[in-house]
Amino acid sequence: MAILITGGSGFIGAHTSVEMLNAGYDIVLFDNFSNSQPEVLRRIYEVTNKSFRFYELDMRDKQLLEKVFSENSIDAVIHLAGLKAVGESIHLPLKYYDNNINGTVTLIEMMKKYEVKKLVFSSSATVYGLQTQVPISEDNLLEATNPYGRSKLMIEEILRDLYVSDKEWSIIPLRYFNPVGAHQSGRLGEYPNGTPNNLTPFITQVAAGKLREMNIYGNNYPTPDGTGIRDYLHVTDLALGHVKAIEKVMSGATGVNAYNLGTGRGYSVLEMIHTFERITGKIIPYSIVERRPGDVAVCYADPTKAKVELGWEAHKGIEEMCIDAWRWQVNNPNGYESSFELERSWV
Repeated sequence: MAILITGGSGFIGAHTSVEMLNAGYDIVLFDNFSNSQPEVLRRIYEVTNKSFRFYELDMRDKQLLEKVFSENSIDAVIHLAGLKAVGESIHLPLKYYDNNINGTVTLIEMMKKYEVKKLVFSSSATVYGLQTQVPISEDNLLEATNPYGRSKLMIEEILRDLYVSDKEWSIIPLRYFNPVGAHQSGRLGEYPNGTPNNLTPFITQVAAGKLREMNIYGNNYPTPDGTGIRDYLHVTDLALGHVKAIEKVMSGATGVNAYNLGTGRGYSVLEMIHTFERITGKIIPYSIVERRPGDVAVCYADPTKAKVELGWEAHKGIEEMCIDAWRWQVNNPNGYESSFELERSWV
């Protein structure tokens, strides 16, 4: 038996693959490398010394997807594949709905055909929309405000409808807050194609001199330093959340049960910048620009449910997040730049 991880070479996928292998699971990965590189696969093997199977494919390709299921005995799926940039989704909504929703439906159809009814789904805190009360619990109103968030919310609704139609399904949507950091080895981390959309890779690339400065979107929020506060979560803690979720769906429990993955506290943009400056000894230039439409002052999770029901909680703090992210940047100034070829014996 094996666990299929879709989007397995992405930022979260790579770290989840490592923690699943370390926990003793056999895994099968697939990815289309739209926002990752083949070199990631070699790094996963390097830090775990454990082999796995990999397929290069787009999840909307039914023929290739069936090949994965027919050639492997899949017991459960961790579904991470999907487009994830909020700003891009506003300009390209149909691209996001096609990839994220249609791709997921194709995947679920294949799971159903092969009687694989255990699923951990990569959802997002964006399904909560513009909440003004914190901390945010799983019972809060769901009201996504952009195509990316709506695609995640629509998929959650599809999964709930799926369970109504067939009570044998065990499904856990994990609502991530703000994943940051990198693997402590310095061999796996976040290196987005093009200009970073997320705060941490933007900070590290400015600190490294790859970008001139960063923008802070508003400094007049009702927060201690005027900048927005978010729940930043170390990616290794996030990956371990998937291990706990797999344990839950494999335990025989059925239903659709969503969980927040967050630390339960927030850090401001300036706190993150100043922590990076202290760790790196470098000044990080920034400019204050107008607020982005839809941004709220404070957003952080109530992670109680995950602690009680999954036995999961975050352990790494802001300094570890920054130290690991900076180690990754210093050791990999050009990301996963490599001439690596897929045809290797460990795949």
